[in-house]
Amino acid sequence: MTQLDVRPQAGDTVSGAPQGEGDVRGKGLGKGSVGLVGSAVIGISTVAPVYCLTSTLGSTAGEVGMQMPAIFLAGFLPMLLVAFAYRELNKAMPDCGTSFTWTVKAFGPRLGWMCGWGLVIATIIVLSNLAGVATSYFWLLAGEITNNPSIAALDDNKLVHIATCLTLIAVATAISYRGMTATKGVQYALVGLQLVVLAIFVAMAFQKASAGTFDTGLDFSWSWMNPFAVESMAAFTAGLSLSIFMYWGWDACLATNEETTGSAKTPGRASLIAMVVLVGSYLATGVAAQMAVGSGGEGLGLANEETSDNVFAALAGPVMGPMLGVLLFVAVLASAAASLQTTFIPVARTVLAMSTYEALPPSYAKVHPKFKTPGRATVMAGVATGVFYTVMTLVSENVLTDTIFALGLMICFYYSLTAFACAWYFRKDLARSARDLFFKGVFPVLGGLLLSAVFFKTLYDTYDPAYGSGSAVFGVGSVFVIGVGLLALGLVIMFVTQRRSPAFFRGEVLTKSTPALVVED
Repeated sequence: MTQLDVRPQAGDTVSGAPQGEGDVRGKGLGKGSVGLVGSAVIGISTVAPVYCLTSTLGSTAGEVGMQMPAIFLAGFLPMLLVAFAYRELNKAMPDCGTSFTWTVKAFGPRLGWMCGWGLVIATIIVLSNLAGVATSYFWLLAGEITNNPSIAALDDNKLVHIATCLTLIAVATAISYRGMTATKGVQYALVGLQLVVLAIFVAMAFQKASAGTFDTGLDFSWSWMNPFAVESMAAFTAGLSLSIFMYWGWDACLATNEETTGSAKTPGRASLIAMVVLVGSYLATGVAAQMAVGSGGEGLGLANEETSDNVFAALAGPVMGPMLGVLLFVAVLASAAASLQTTFIPVARTVLAMSTYEALPPSYAKVHPKFKTPGRATVMAGVATGVFYTVMTLVSENVLTDTIFALGLMICFYYSLTAFACAWYFRKDLARSARDLFFKGVFPVLGGLLLSAVFFKTLYDTYDPAYGSGSAVFGVGSVFVIGVGLLALGLVIMFVTQRRSPAFFRGEVLTKSTPALVVED
């Protein structure tokens, strides 16, 4: 296969070469359908900031107390460093396979395949969780609007819950199937709603704090921004793991690179914009909530075990009042629903890329002729999500909970591999300039090391059966068993795939050599 060795110059726009012209292949996706703002909105939506806040504010406060804002900053650091790696790799190889493609180019087919598997399985877990949260808030909101507790209680009916969840998954799959234009339009409305309601909540929480409305409220202190004030390393690591989860999903910006105007530069810029919006939202909300109700475990305190898993449900009425409080329920539902829909983007396009490069069956490489989307890969992701959630829900709520806890391992696994891939791929460029040294080498390596440390520390902690739901398998924590088991399952599938697609695993399809790039006006 002929290799093109065309390095992009300043101001050039690059895209994957068509199949047959080089080892980085075009996929047939709809080009130019997303701009900078649309790409950033997709990144923010995938993260689901309002959902993340309501589900982790309390847990984080329970782990690190008043240092919660500092932990939000600490979790932002490795994600920012990894975002630089994504940006640099995307400039050289704007390929929708992102972590999979880049890691194959740096480290070879097997490690790259496992990196792609980590992204796919993490996304399936998140999709199932988002669908479950959206379902719960749908019935909770219906109960609030009708003032009928029996309607809200329908969520406790397992068959009703599953049926509603599968319906939401089907709707999200259908929207994603119809292409980036449909996705973008829905997301502007849902993300806009989230950020506006969140701003109202923050403003009203500051007002309640200044008025001393709640006995548990606190005066602001700059010491809240000091991560070294956390009482123990175990508490710091647990809080950091939660914080990292809160930023996960911004890389959806990069998965749309082949459909974005200015594919070499726009996705990287969009990811950084999304990160800044997220960290600003998290800090403002965390500080405002902590000032208003405190971080203790009594009353409305954020760490109260009775409300910590859904903070906004407890604070909506007291902070915003009965009328505006309903908006917060709407925002959480919108957040989960929006993220459910956009989270299909990275998994479908990763599967598309893996199939295009013969790392998965060729049927998943088909792109819909009208919508220009990876139709079969999108449907596969929807079906897998529905089956996964249904089976886990019917088997055991504890298993489903522990699967979500194991998600952090998958996130750290493929993010750190991608960061190291950046430094290794550009290793010959590091001496060219200070910019190359830091943005292609130092920053990615630091980000990869930080996430690797969290990965191994979490792996160690999850071995204890007390971690997560408290379930165990032969005395080993079920979170550990699920996390390691999912990675082992990936190895098994990889070896099976290797027998059917030997060319990819021999390095004949996607090579470690200089990427094949075509320079466009």
